[in-house]
Amino acid sequence: MRFTSVFLALGVLAVCATVQAREYAYSDAHLHYVDFFQETAGMPELLQAMEKNRIQHVMISGIPVAKKWHEDEPKRPRYYAGDDADAYWYSATDVWVAQAVKQLSAEQRRHFHPFLSGFNPNDKNSAAHIQRMLDLNPGLWKGIGEVFTRHDDLTALISGDTPRANNEAMMRIYTLAAEHDLPVLVHSNITSKREKNPLYLAEIEEPLGQHPDTRFIWAHAGTSAEIHRHQTQMEFLLPTLTRLLATYPNLYIDLSWSMLTPYLLDEQGKPRAEWVALVKRFPERFMLGSDVVGRFDKLGQEMHSFDPFLNALPVEVAHKVAKDNFLAILPKNRS
Repeated sequence: MRFTSVFLALGVLAVCATVQAREYAYSDAHLHYVDFFQETAGMPELLQAMEKNRIQHVMISGIPVAKKWHEDEPKRPRYYAGDDADAYWYSATDVWVAQAVKQLSAEQRRHFHPFLSGFNPNDKNSAAHIQRMLDLNPGLWKGIGEVFTRHDDLTALISGDTPRANNEAMMRIYTLAAEHDLPVLVHSNITSKREKNPLYLAEIEEPLGQHPDTRFIWAHAGTSAEIHRHQTQMEFLLPTLTRLLATYPNLYIDLSWSMLTPYLLDEQGKPRAEWVALVKRFPERFMLGSDVVGRFDKLGQEMHSFDPFLNALPVEVAHKVAKDNFLAILPKNRS
């Protein structure tokens, strides 16, 4: 028995050493090149962060709104929530992204996958605007988004009506996306800050059912830091996601930072078994995103923070989630 125990212990140590030795290459499926003031640290800093942290591919988008510095505010806010001034839809964000990518060398450019985001999701003219942008730069845009619909306090700050992921304007955009084989990254909160039920679930589920040929990436799976400040964990999220993934093969989940805790990892930073099981059940439907906004000094930290969860997955699944799943949904990589 003593020798058996020793061999078992050695076996466990060998497995642990193998897991700890894992090294991942990443695709960042959710990165904003500019911040809410349409400013950026620039492409050289982004390239340096990618090279340093084995981030081989990046979804790169703008921010579809700009935060106003109100006449009555003596100090410029640092973030959209810095004061009560509103934000407004800002289509030029796509110009900055396109310009930054087009200035890269051909070798550098193949690592960047621009998503078009500068449109008003309440405006039924937006589908026509997106088509014009696609025509202006043929082959440049690889997806649409991040589209801001239900988005915490930002929703209340944006001038005009509250966007919904299932309004008529967005339905036109999903149709256009399917015609061009473009995935759509949508931010649509699953509930409000205080409702402990999937209050807004229909707003994302209705398009999933009505547009089966459109690939949807659900940003943070409908979660947000603001929701977590009021209700630490949404108990209904796991069963809801399980049902949606089983029902809609066109749904993909962006596991960016608000999913890390309290869902993927527990209070001690250990992977939660139920979430590991979900990803193992749907190994091609999850991807990682940093969701950094215009600054890239913490890009590597954000991506590496998922390593404990990746290490709990079978190695082939871990590499899919870390890099391959995002690339697989891009138009040029689909059969």
